[in-house]
Formats: sequence, structure tokens, C-alpha cells
Amino acid sequence: MVKLGIEFVPQQKIDKIVAYIKEAEENNFDFAWITDHYNNRNTYVTLALAAIQTKKIRIGTGVTNPFLVNPAVTASSIASIHEVSNGRAIMGIGAGDSTTLKQLGVEWSKPLTAVKETITICKQLWSGENAQFEGEVFKIKNARLNFKNKFGPIPVYVGAQGPKMLELAATIGDGVLINASHPIDMEPATTKIKEELKANGDTKDFDIAAYTSFSLADTEEEARKLAQPVVTFIVAATPAIVLERHEIAEADVNVIRELLSKGKIPQAFAAVTDDMIDAFSISGTKQMVTEKMIDLKEIGVSQLVIGSPIAEDKSKAIKTIGNEILPEIKD
Repeated sequence: MVKLGIEFVPQQKIDKIVAYIKEAEENNFDFAWITDHYNNRNTYVTLALAAIQTKKIRIGTGVTNPFLVNPAVTASSIASIHEVSNGRAIMGIGAGDSTTLKQLGVEWSKPLTAVKETITICKQLWSGENAQFEGEVFKIKNARLNFKNKFGPIPVYVGAQGPKMLELAATIGDGVLINASHPIDMEPATTKIKEELKANGDTKDFDIAAYTSFSLADTEEEARKLAQPVVTFIVAATPAIVLERHEIAEADVNVIRELLSKGKIPQAFAAVTDDMIDAFSISGTKQMVTEKMIDLKEIGVSQLVIGSPIAEDKSKAIKTIGNEILPEIKD
């Protein structure tokens, strides 16, 4: 059975984000993911308030990274959310945004190793044991949480796109968050995950989540316009091999990159083409987005994450997706 997730960027006031999460819970969403960037409101404050004001929706970081805080601090934060929510916390973790980390003077070194070591340390600490770890990136000695996890295992989802991170997700994680909206990108990633699970002889219920950029509107034109700013930044960060897969000329993308580098944001938005929006978002009318979501489900996606921008009227969209679109996807 396909699951439904939703992503929020805490740029708005936290009480507004929490209100949306409550609406998602009331309208058949299974997961709420909160992004973790220093320049937005704090992820864990948002999750804590959401935990208190909800009852069943699973909540987690979507995604945190290994570089800004020590893994022991991440372990403590997630375990605290798990306790406050009565066992509904999830940790989503990825390699982080190298551009943002550079702004903070943080070295983006050995991201695959850093993610793996962080997960290993978190699991040791969540188990209640004295954590001992001598890694390439992190080293801890006799670290221990002074409170016990009484609510069962905390699922770990790895944010992944490249083959090595996908392999790590299948090996060490309970799920994967793949930042893609199109079957052309999701299919090889899904195939890679399934191959790794099979090779490991793993029969666990592994969750493959498409972390989409989603835009719902009454008309296709409105939906595309809403998706345009998000797609601008996605396409600017997209490697050449993926652009080639979608037959998008890198010269066109370089124009966008140049405009962004000069701070010409409106001009960069205007340079985004319909082909780019089709490749890097699920956008359109209710019928159009339903068909695109069904396409992802059919290639093996088990969780559809509705990511920014979602819609002009988020509350209305949450109700439409959870009550009108979801039944059609499940049929």
C-alpha cells in the first residue's frame, strides 16, 4: 500500500507549519518531513510542537546532515522527539548541501562516510549502550544517553541519489528519500535499491520514497508558475548526466546558473522552460498530478512525498490530495 508524506520548509512561523501537519494527519497523510537548514526556523522545535499536537502521523527530519552538529547531539534530538511523540519519530539524513555548508565555513568532506558513521553512532546511543566508535570522520568514547528509548526502534531514512548513497541506504537504512519527481530518475534508483536489498538477502519492509517538488493548481499554467522558483534551484544544481537523461541542454541551464550567481533571481525564474518543470516537478491539475503519481507508484515507489511548493492554498491542497487523489492512487 502506497504511503503519503508531506514536506515543509519552516520559513513560515512554526505554529503555521504545525497547523498544516495537523491537517495532513486529519487527511490521510502518513508522514511529515521537516527540512533542516540553519537559515530557517529550527527543525527540532518544529518537530517537538508537531509531536505534542498530533497523534498518529510520523514526523522527522527531511533531511538533517552530519556536519553541523555532532552525531551524539543528533541522536539525542531525534530520541527526544521519539519520546515526546510516543514513538513516531524518524531520522532522515543525507550528505547536506555543500553550498550552504561553505557559507558557514564547514568542510564538506567524505559525505558518504560521514552519513554512515552518524547512523552507526545514533543506533548505538538509541540502544542504551555505551557508544564506542573510532571512525574516519567521528570518534566517540563512552558516550551515553541518560534516558532510555521506551518506544521501539527509530526508523532511519537516507537521502540519496547517487549509486553509493543508494547502496548505503539499502544496507543500513529502513528507507530512502530520493529527491526526484520523474520516473526517468526514479526508475534506476528504485532498481538499484532492490538489487542491493536482494544482494544482502534483506527481506525487511524497505520504504522507497520519492521526495517530489509538487505543485497543484486549477490550471496547468498556474501550477507551472508556482513550481518555477523551486525548479530554478533544482535544475541549477543538477549534474550533466541527469540533464542529458531529460534531453535538457546544459547551455540553457548555464544561463540560469549565471543569472543566479549575479543575484538576478526573477530573470533566472523566467529562464526556466516547460521541459525543466516537467523533469523536476510534479505539477498540474488534479488529474495531471494523479497520473504522474500513479506512474511513480508503478515503478516501485512506496511513499510519495508532497514537497514544496505544494499549492497556493496548502490547506485546500492537503484535503484534495488526501481525500480525492490518494484513493485513485491506491486503486
